[in-house]
Amino acid sequence: MKDILGKVKNLVVEKDLDGFLFSSQANVFYLSRFRSSNAYVLLTQGDAYFMTDGRYYHRAKDLLKDWKVLEIRGSFFGFLKQMVRELGLRRVGFEIDRVTCQFRKKLRTKDVRWVGFVGFLDRVRAVKTSEEISIMKEGVLKADGIYRDVLSIVKPGMKEMDIRAFIVQRAFEVGATGESFPAIVAFGEGSSIPHWETSHRTIGDKGPLLIDMGILYKGYCTDFTRTIHIGKPDEEFIKVYTVVRDAHMYALEKAKVGNRLADVDRAARDHITRKGLGKFFNHSTGHGVGVEIHEYPRVYKNVKDYIEEGMVFTIEPGVYLPGKWGVRLENIVVVKSSSAEPLSEISLDLVII
Repeated sequence: MKDILGKVKNLVVEKDLDGFLFSSQANVFYLSRFRSSNAYVLLTQGDAYFMTDGRYYHRAKDLLKDWKVLEIRGSFFGFLKQMVRELGLRRVGFEIDRVTCQFRKKLRTKDVRWVGFVGFLDRVRAVKTSEEISIMKEGVLKADGIYRDVLSIVKPGMKEMDIRAFIVQRAFEVGATGESFPAIVAFGEGSSIPHWETSHRTIGDKGPLLIDMGILYKGYCTDFTRTIHIGKPDEEFIKVYTVVRDAHMYALEKAKVGNRLADVDRAARDHITRKGLGKFFNHSTGHGVGVEIHEYPRVYKNVKDYIEEGMVFTIEPGVYLPGKWGVRLENIVVVKSSSAEPLSEISLDLVII
């Protein structure tokens, strides 16, 4: 935690700011490890202030020993402006991409310049600490267990929503605080829609079943997709599945320090295109994951940023045949010094039930 706060304070200095106000729940949690529906963080070049209301104040004060914890009384904006004046801050950053127009308007303070930033912590959050990676690995392994449990109970006649309900129940049982996003359970034609909304449709005797699931564990998200097959698959499905699996592996090979994020996407996309299926791959190859399910970086063909050690992102190529079915295979990977390592221990091989 101290390493993260140190990096952010250095960023405040680098941007020639006296302080920075964080208002988004994601960044407040990232910096403090305290979850609240109403809390703010003000970092100056020297100190870290955590501001919350009476519902959370005493617990925050007990837990955040290295912070200056303040109780918000009355209007937050009145409280904040008085605090900024007392601290003598003149140039203060804020998350312009995370606030409403009304919030921005209410920030106006005499003799204080509020400077809006987009994605102020994106690159800091993109490179995970060893502690963050450990938490995410633990969460992924718990999600792996849930997926194995799903395979043991799924059968024709169940509804897609029955499987999602099972995933949610098991998530709480293994120590998660919920889903990291609403699980996608898509049978047959539904799997041809990349972000199908899990429904009460019945799973038939034969067809693909796409399961895209994640849990929220110790404040961090997991994300995982497999496409299995109910009954014996036909040759076309096996062919497409193999193309997607191989594309996933080609992308993984390119996920190395020094390569560009675009290289990862192109490795998957070029292989799928060579097999005549390029027009059916209609999303990016991956995205960053952390305290939010979608974070920087985006893994796409036009992203020129370089891959750094400690980055954690998904690799999830897919092929979706309209009106028929789709295949997607997704793992979270962590970039090590010479390669990327999948956090999941679930094989990419086709499972037939």
